[in-house]
Amino acid sequence: MQAKPVSFPWAAILAVISTLWITVSLARASTEQVLYSFSTDGTDGSRPYSGLVFDIAGNLYGTTALGGAHGCGTVFELSPAGQSWTEKVIYSFQDNNKDGCYPYASLVFDGTGNLYGTTYAGGSQGFGAVFELSPGAKGQWTEKLLRGFSGSGGASPVAGVVFDAAGNLYGTTVAGGTGGPCTGGCGIVFRLTPAKGWWNETVLHDFSGTDGASPYSGVILDASGNVYGTTFAGGEYFAGAVYELTLTGGKWNETVLYSFDNNGVDASAPAASLVFDASGNLYGTTTAGGRFQEGTVFELSPGASGWTETLLHNFDNNGEDGYQPYAGLIFSLAGKLYGTTSWAGSNGGGWGTVFALTDRGSGNWGEHVLHSFDDNGSDGYGPYLGSLVMDAEGHLYGTTAYGGSGSNCGTNGCGTVFEVIP
Repeated sequence: MQAKPVSFPWAAILAVISTLWITVSLARASTEQVLYSFSTDGTDGSRPYSGLVFDIAGNLYGTTALGGAHGCGTVFELSPAGQSWTEKVIYSFQDNNKDGCYPYASLVFDGTGNLYGTTYAGGSQGFGAVFELSPGAKGQWTEKLLRGFSGSGGASPVAGVVFDAAGNLYGTTVAGGTGGPCTGGCGIVFRLTPAKGWWNETVLHDFSGTDGASPYSGVILDASGNVYGTTFAGGEYFAGAVYELTLTGGKWNETVLYSFDNNGVDASAPAASLVFDASGNLYGTTTAGGRFQEGTVFELSPGASGWTETLLHNFDNNGEDGYQPYAGLIFSLAGKLYGTTSWAGSNGGGWGTVFALTDRGSGNWGEHVLHSFDDNGSDGYGPYLGSLVMDAEGHLYGTTAYGGSGSNCGTNGCGTVFEVIP
């Protein structure tokens, strides 16, 4: 029996914006448009939890967790056509104990145009898989499973994969492994190395609970090949952690850089990947904690005595701000941070936001809500796990898991792809 899609907790939260920053935001209104609304028609996908990735021609690619020809989700392509975008389902996953099922994660390209991603379930043993899609003649794509997870070797990947300079793939599974007291395992960090007809898996780290548990996020690598990520739970205070894996003497060693503390002030429960700035500081989001217990944006800075955490923004239920950011952040060339929150905003029902954070000096970051989503039958709502992506003109692109104007989707909608011009 296939595992069912994960059900994530939703919390209620919002953020305080200073009077000065509100004045600036009113003077610089942003615009949003829905590029595509998914439908339930036996072919199209639904519930796009993932983010998007561009190819060199300007086409967008992503995944839907459900829908498609077999109900196990899809990989889709969106191509610009004048003032509109055309969608094509390039692959539908099958629930046949060989293929993957329920892709939650964003995709990544290699240097020759192949796409790579993960599925939460399916594979040879039902615990999820890593797959490759290769383009062929006449726009056809061929799928190949690179690895099926076994439970003890990881289970249920929610995040995607990343490449290192040698062409190896790195990722996480939210469950599985052999460490810790967690039911079904506390999760792992893995590496896949290409071999003839298959990819060999190496478990770089088994989480044990006290050093982290349930890594919903993927990983990033620094220039030296060290691996960084977050765990949703575990750590010293059982509120999540930021970790680093370093290869020393042929062995991967974990260092917990920071343990979050759900003490009414600190952040907690990070679900998203991290991002570096040019100075080596790490930035991320948490789904809970902070001054208002509604989620945060945080910075971790390295120093002689370890890493220091600074909360750059506390999301707050104030009728304007969003709350509960599950997705990660991206930097603009100007140094702004962009992200999404899954709920709240200014459109009454609390349907999520796109936001920007700007460093105004001396560690003072100001937030600007670029768009509040609306359950109005056309706009999407509930942007979820996927971080935004930016084009060369500074436009932002992402997905919402709900809403839109697609057919046969019921009251919640099937989800959308959107563009925001800051």
